[in-house]
Amino acid sequence: MYEQLLQLDDVRLNFGNNGGLVLSLVQAFVMFGVALSIKPLHFKTAFARPKAVLTGFVSQVVLLPAVTFLCVYLSGSYLTATVALGAILVASCPGGNVSNFISSISRGNIELSVSLTAISTVTAVVITPLNFSLWGNLYVAHSDLVRELEIPIMQVFYTFFCIIGLPLILGILCSSRLPNFTKKIAKPIQYLSMLIFMGMVIVAFAANFDYFCRYIHYILLIVLVHNGIAFATGYCAASAMGLNMRDRRTITIETGIQNSGLALMLIFSPTIFPPEMKTGGMAYMAGWWGIWHIISGMTLSAAWHIGRGMKYRKLTKNRAVNNVDKIQ
Repeated sequence: MYEQLLQLDDVRLNFGNNGGLVLSLVQAFVMFGVALSIKPLHFKTAFARPKAVLTGFVSQVVLLPAVTFLCVYLSGSYLTATVALGAILVASCPGGNVSNFISSISRGNIELSVSLTAISTVTAVVITPLNFSLWGNLYVAHSDLVRELEIPIMQVFYTFFCIIGLPLILGILCSSRLPNFTKKIAKPIQYLSMLIFMGMVIVAFAANFDYFCRYIHYILLIVLVHNGIAFATGYCAASAMGLNMRDRRTITIETGIQNSGLALMLIFSPTIFPPEMKTGGMAYMAGWWGIWHIISGMTLSAAWHIGRGMKYRKLTKNRAVNNVDKIQ
């Protein structure tokens, strides 16, 4: 398997001549749309219900990167360095805003979901570079294959500030200073940003269709397992803290839905990963994660929805039987 994964490193995905710049601008626009929905109330929730919020935050920004590092480290020679670093990079990114929608159809705690998304997004400017630098360099230090790789932490900070920090500041300022205007544009901008991002993914998929068909079966299982581990990490953390089922669902979704588009943007940033560096494995990990976590999240939410419906019907039936017995 290692030899097949090694072939990914020589693959350069085609995003056009200015694909990296366009991806960065789209990501900044998405962040601006997310920031428009961030309100002080979401941070007040963190103090009102600190146990659930802290559990979700720790699960996403501490446990998931650490568990990911442990898994890729224990995988040894089965994974190439770039595939392993791609997994670490995705795990270091904040949650995706699609998690709020998935939490809602999973009958989760929407207020908790939005609060966790807001907090993880705002803190990502600092935490994501630190996590990737910490766990990425720790992996590099224990791998003879990538000792020459250096992660430019200050450049990552600068890129994050430009792509996440500035849009967040502008979005939050707009939301606080112009609430009526923000109320009118927030939903359209969020939907538009997601449509633009999905359109870019489709265009990129079409431009790299041959590469996708040739190599995707190598990465499919790895992303499936990694995403499953992410969901399990969130659920186990919430269960260990004794949270109710609604909060468990929400933290599971928040931990398993990552902003892989942000990871792709970093991978295609020439100041962080020079063009001559072989990053095909990282790009495949982030690219397929972006598709798969939506499929898996929707599947998980459907399973919870069906399971809750069956439980409700069974409970209703038992109550009806008990009522008949009482009448008789």
